[in-house]
Amino acid sequence: MASSSMARGSLWTAKQNKQFEEALVMYEKDTTHRWHNIARACGKTVDEVRRHYEALEKDINNIETDRVPIPDYTPISTTRGYTNDHRLMMKNLKLK
Repeated sequence: MASSSMARGSLWTAKQNKQFEEALVMYEKDTTHRWHNIARACGKTVDEVRRHYEALEKDINNIETDRVPIPDYTPISTTRGYTNDHRLMMKNLKLK
């Protein structure tokens, strides 16, 4: 079953999310008909794309302002390449 996320009632598959992200990079803010192009790229309506973008902005803002708690990951064996140092690095990671 495909993974999905909800943005105010619109179901998005993992593939559509990836297409959305790639289209955001391709069609920058000053691009003519940006939202129409992004909608066409991921098979959604302009309204669905705008709502999805607003939800993404809200999520990023919540993460950057520390409103989202950092998960309490259990330590993973160093034989798999993860240590508490990696956990601390992720805790201090900020989106730009």
